[in-house]
Amino acid sequence: MIMHPAIKLRHIRAFLDIAANGTLSAVARAQGITQPALSRTLAELEDLLGATLFLREKRRLVLTDNGVLFRRHAAAALQMLEAGAEALHPSGHGGRLRVGVLPTAATRLFPRVALRFRHAAPRVTLSVETGPHSHLVRLLRDGGIDLMIGRMPAASDMAGLRFEHLYEDRIALVSAAHHPMRGQPVAQVLARCPLILPPADALIRRAVDEYLLARNLASVQPAFETAALAVGRGILAGSDALWFISGGVVEDELDRGDLVQWETGAGFLSGAVGMTRRQAAPGQPSLELLARLTHETVLDGHII
Repeated sequence: MIMHPAIKLRHIRAFLDIAANGTLSAVARAQGITQPALSRTLAELEDLLGATLFLREKRRLVLTDNGVLFRRHAAAALQMLEAGAEALHPSGHGGRLRVGVLPTAATRLFPRVALRFRHAAPRVTLSVETGPHSHLVRLLRDGGIDLMIGRMPAASDMAGLRFEHLYEDRIALVSAAHHPMRGQPVAQVLARCPLILPPADALIRRAVDEYLLARNLASVQPAFETAALAVGRGILAGSDALWFISGGVVEDELDRGDLVQWETGAGFLSGAVGMTRRQAAPGQPSLELLARLTHETVLDGHII
């Protein structure tokens, strides 16, 4: 089947934006059009394709199987068009680059890289997606993002992807600086104080669970589960809780003295941080520039 000639680039961009956001209202605001107009654009695309691309679940639009399939190809096609436009003006580095950033890289590494990138390629818009590992890996596979920066995915998630190592990031155990049990054995403190653990699906959760199991603390029920800096920092500030979290998330808070790190005595509480991208992705000058600047930022010693 040949693609219907009435399908325009505006249909493709609208579809990809809705797929990434999940709501019509936010995309309509971002595009400067009304929600009914955006809804008509989506309906036109589905009619022209002869397929339903989204299902409505409560207030969100969720991709159907056909939508997932079309998104993968549409994103790749749009990326190749943008790469072609860039190739005509290689010194300008225009366009948009979509990057997924995991919590461990979001606080210190990526902001520094983003500022360097802005200086080197001021005509490129960095569109940044955050969220849990599973969400970003799915976006990467479907073409919703061009690159993911953060901890190395599990081996089961690496099919069709490639990982470039940047550095090792420790899992830190932190608390507020004024914690009343500072100086006491960490095992006793963990048994008596509320714990904040990474979410169950976080890459670092297994290592934390193994650490607690080795110290006969596996039965301790966590009070909270989060990898969000704002949430964890707020809970620590108002309690005597302790938080297991990637060191990169709280590096600035530790440097300022707002949080303190507890010695765990476990060298295995660390993991690789790097850049993950699709193996078959076409070359993109702005993407290669971002990758180079990321490596340079790490080598300059501003991260570790």
